[in-house]
Amino acid sequence: MVQQHTRRLSAAFATCALAFLSSHASGADAPGEPAAPTPVLKLSGFGTLGAVYADARSADFTASVLRADGAGHTRAWSPDVDSRLGAQLDLDLGAWSGVLQVVSEQRLDGSYAPQLEWANIKYQLTPDLAVRAGRIALPVFLGAESRKVGYTIPWVRTPVEVYGSLPISSSDGLDATWRWSTGSVLHATQVFAGRTDQDLRNGLRIKAEDIVGLSHSIERGAVSARLSAASGRLNTAIGEELFTVLRRFGPAGDALADRYEIRDKHVSMVSIGMSVDPGAWFMTGECGRTRTDSLLGGGTSMYVGAGLRRGALTPYAGYAQVRADVPTRDPGLPLEGLPPPLAAAAGQINAGINDFLATIPVQSTWSAGLRWDAATNIALKLQLDRVRPRDGSRGTLINNQPDLRPDRAVHVGSVALDFVF
Repeated sequence: MVQQHTRRLSAAFATCALAFLSSHASGADAPGEPAAPTPVLKLSGFGTLGAVYADARSADFTASVLRADGAGHTRAWSPDVDSRLGAQLDLDLGAWSGVLQVVSEQRLDGSYAPQLEWANIKYQLTPDLAVRAGRIALPVFLGAESRKVGYTIPWVRTPVEVYGSLPISSSDGLDATWRWSTGSVLHATQVFAGRTDQDLRNGLRIKAEDIVGLSHSIERGAVSARLSAASGRLNTAIGEELFTVLRRFGPAGDALADRYEIRDKHVSMVSIGMSVDPGAWFMTGECGRTRTDSLLGGGTSMYVGAGLRRGALTPYAGYAQVRADVPTRDPGLPLEGLPPPLAAAAGQINAGINDFLATIPVQSTWSAGLRWDAATNIALKLQLDRVRPRDGSRGTLINNQPDLRPDRAVHVGSVALDFVF
């Protein structure tokens, strides 16, 4: 279904593009009519070649939970954490324009199958108001539109504690952006609505429907900021087998299944970020809060980072953290009065519930690195991280093994070559 939906978006984009091109290439303009704008087609791309080392042996460090593996348990060095390749096609027809972006990075099945990230058409109603339709980047966080373009960010990767709380980066729908100003302050107010249906490529899907939100950005000289809020309804079969067994334990099991099952559950997010970049130095920070009444829980995350530009070199440092706003353990089914075999089964189910709840991230990371702009559109980065899950949580680590010690720090070294063309 997702592949069919993707093909429909691509086909719609291509059909509209061909229609626009043919209508603008039909010959001379009628007398008295303004000249049609010349179609401009632009192909660009971006990518990251990365390698990451982690000293963990009981889990994998990764930049996203939607990865098959990472560095640590699977292998000490991994190219899959940050490596990706993207291509973008832009069509400019004056008031009408369109964009198509495809990204290839590791997915949950271990493949690098390309995924359609953007596919939308924009109409500039007035110089200050534009509307878009199609697959659009969700406008949350400062780096919403560029989070996958490593060259545009100073560090190796966007902080996983913050950006990892929103693994879905685009939705299919509509948005409208109004640009206005108050004195020397430039504003951009964006409203959006849509849905997403993502194939996780491991036999599971994640659907978010009734997505609605508002984003407001400001710029004044070296200062930029963004405030965003979004909500929707989430559906996925994660934990479905556990919930099926839970419901066999009567009302107590039904209550637990209703609480944690990810079926038509409301999810909300709010975020705020600010960046100051006068040129010789920069400082940026963001915080956000995510909440869903399900097994996925909710949390508050933040990061702050800064760097100095000295010619082609940019040393930088940062700190990020995420904490759970919901309990990460549950007593589960009551065991008193159950026959021994049934009590043993209920105990295993309770352990399964808490295994899931332990994946709600509670974690902090200290980072330091160096960026070298080696050539035009090419940057080499080296980064060291100290990642520490806390309070019994497994943090953002994946492929966790039985001997994992949740509160033990993981030391990570990364090298990344970012480029755009």
